Amino acid sequence: MDSIDSHMDAIDWMVNSGKAIDLHEAGEHADTISIMLMAFPHLFPSSSNQWRPNAKRDPARDTFALPALWAHYADFYRQAAAASQVAFKASRAKREVDFKAHVAALRSACDSCHAAYLKTGE
Repeated sequence: MDSIDSHMDAIDWMVNSGKAIDLHEAGEHADTISIMLMAFPHLFPSSSNQWRPNAKRDPARDTFALPALWAHYADFYRQAAAASQVAFKASRAKREVDFKAHVAALRSACDSCHAAYLKTGE
């Protein structure tokens, strides 16, 4: 997730810099995000759900995923695949306006998945 976030940070900087976007460079970031999102759900097999009520947490091994991810894995997988497709479309955009629209859709897709499946402070 850190790698996806790094590429998204680079894209956000390009979009918000007020400068012309180098669509080739931006497209490479979006393409990498697309590929990573295709693989991302496979990092969460059912055996990786370590959540247990009242368990002592090991910060080195604890996950940032909520238990809902495994309970609703098909939805998590669908959301990651849909976000991957949006990132792919951004990677192929020929115009800044199209790239920016796809990036806005990608940000929305990421935020909705995070809202459902990302554990925030406990």
